Amino acid sequence: MIIILLALLTAYLLGSIPTALWVGRRFFGLADIREHGSGNAGATNTFRVLGPKAGSVVLLIDALKGFIAAYCLPAGLLAQGAIPAEHVLYYKLACGVLAIVGHIYPVFAQFRGGKGVATVLGMMLGVAPGAVGVCLLVFVAMLLLFRYVSLASMTAGVTFALLQLLPEFRPAQPFMVWVGFVLAALLIYTHRANIGRLRAGTESRVPLFGRK
Repeated sequence: MIIILLALLTAYLLGSIPTALWVGRRFFGLADIREHGSGNAGATNTFRVLGPKAGSVVLLIDALKGFIAAYCLPAGLLAQGAIPAEHVLYYKLACGVLAIVGHIYPVFAQFRGGKGVATVLGMMLGVAPGAVGVCLLVFVAMLLLFRYVSLASMTAGVTFALLQLLPEFRPAQPFMVWVGFVLAALLIYTHRANIGRLRAGTESRVPLFGRK
């Protein structure tokens, strides 16, 4: 039980690593990236404020947080005999969700983090990689069409939930369908301010191929 609790705590602490904040301070001398751009400590705002290189690093690390929590930590518990094989999925979900909560409410950054998109992506890569591939295509297509990262992120999250209803992607455990919809709802909730700006026509677009 102690090993399991330590793994769950590790998942939250892993998610709490404020990548955007630390990258901004260490390499750009920026005291707090949350005081710039959209005021968010995530990959999208890092792209906006610090550029594509810094944004790519933050995106990769934030996704790795979710993947390591959802895939590697439960695998370690299984290897140590702390959990039975039939319960691995439950611990994947528990550790992944805690990493997402840590990213959104990081203990290392006054509980003001990012919106969880990259960490959700990493978590689902560890749980349902096939569906994630389709969601990435949807994300890219929406981004190219409308140039709103927020809209692309929410659409990809809803797509993941809907894919669970199709025979080709239907999970062996029916409760995974509910997990997909909960994660989609979480992404919509964390983007509620973006939804307001989208409705008002004031949401920032991502410049693509030299367009502003």
